[in-house]
Amino acid sequence: MSQNTVDQRNPVDHRAVVESVRSARTFELELPIVGAIPVPRPEQIAYFAVMGLMVAFEIIEWPVAVTIAAGHLLATEQHNHVLEEIGEALEGV
Repeated sequence: MSQNTVDQRNPVDHRAVVESVRSARTFELELPIVGAIPVPRPEQIAYFAVMGLMVAFEIIEWPVAVTIAAGHLLATEQHNHVLEEIGEALEGV
């Protein structure tokens, strides 16, 4: 049986699946005094690093980079919100 198919003998607990997806897309760094600090995913870190390099090499102006980064964050947050709604809908099934 391939890994992509669900074994019908062991029913899938949707709540457990939703929790694993939620925990996989976030990562927190626990600091002694500050507490838990959310760390972006590696692809987001790379995105913002490239934006920073483009500003450093004066390829784009910093206000343009801030605007693009803010749009990226808003789009990512909207995408995450949609995924949470899908997960909540699956919990009700």
